Amino acid sequence: MKIALAQLNYHIGNFSGNLQKMLEAVAEAKSRGADLVVFAELATTGYPPRDFLEFDDFIRLAEDSVEALARAADGIAIVVGSPSRNPVPEGKDLYNSAFFLEDGRVKAVQHKTLLPTYDIFDEYRYFEPASRWQVVDFRGKRIALTICEDIWNIGNENPLYTRCPLDEMMPQQPDLVLNLSASPFDYTHAAERIRILKANVARYGLPFFYVNHVGAQTEIIFDGGSMVAAPDGGIFDEMPYFEEGVRVYDLDEVMQGGVHREQPKEKIPLIHDALVTGIRNYFHKLGFRQAIVGLSGGLDSAVTAVLAAEALGRENVRVLLMPSQFSSEGSVTDARALARNLGVQYDLIPIEPIYQQFLDALAPHFWATPFNVA
Repeated sequence: MKIALAQLNYHIGNFSGNLQKMLEAVAEAKSRGADLVVFAELATTGYPPRDFLEFDDFIRLAEDSVEALARAADGIAIVVGSPSRNPVPEGKDLYNSAFFLEDGRVKAVQHKTLLPTYDIFDEYRYFEPASRWQVVDFRGKRIALTICEDIWNIGNENPLYTRCPLDEMMPQQPDLVLNLSASPFDYTHAAERIRILKANVARYGLPFFYVNHVGAQTEIIFDGGSMVAAPDGGIFDEMPYFEEGVRVYDLDEVMQGGVHREQPKEKIPLIHDALVTGIRNYFHKLGFRQAIVGLSGGLDSAVTAVLAAEALGRENVRVLLMPSQFSSEGSVTDARALARNLGVQYDLIPIEPIYQQFLDALAPHFWATPFNVA
């Protein structure tokens, strides 16, 4: 069996765009001989959808995306994350679900069990946790479907939870585990994910296929790093950070193990790439192309200008130099030099006359106070 991991940059609420990306990935995976392609948690909606989940039209559009992907599941199976409706009135209205699509239909649905409600996460506000677990039979293999946090309570040792989904599935004797994730970036988190994956492999002795989001959703950045862990505990492969891509893995080769491929995890390059990704995606997903940056000649604005030029292209960045009586000649010189080195347009607008007009206009109201104290 060949399994494809599709590490994609989704856009919250852009159902047509997200669907088109996934259909293209399905076609690519199929052309490369994959039997199964796996997408990330809540891939149809983008993550985190937050209060959009309260709107019926939003859920209906997610359902339409799943139906369209099911039609594309011809000669290849698809696993995709999407919200699903709770059919009973008790509990929350929705589940956070993994859909297994095959032969033009929904073959199975597994809901997420462990719903994080900390840090950036607020999933229990919207979703009902799973209370049933069922592996999926596919081409002679039994597949355990899990979603993100479901693999982070190893042996039920996490005090936030009382269930361990994989422990619940083990009596059904799965052959492999798929994990659909939405795990955000921090510069230590990639190493922590690998630790968690290796701990799961050590406990269950199964291969794990883990797929993550990549790209920025306003203030939240996803770094990718999707990976495959072999039963021998090695990381068979780790996909690049901050890049979209589709990779296909032969399950027999993964089972053999003996391979260890991790991406470098140097702190400063990771932070740099996260910042560039965040700026670029924020602008592009909101329909903006150009930025204006105030350039003082100091370190903070210099770093901002460099990152903006890299993220948006130097032709899309314009900087303003606004010297006053408090500016040193060196700061103006440095700002000009940086603008020229970056190849960005710059404008010099002395603001001392404007500043003096404010002082003159406000003088009657501050006549008895010392200068620089309001």
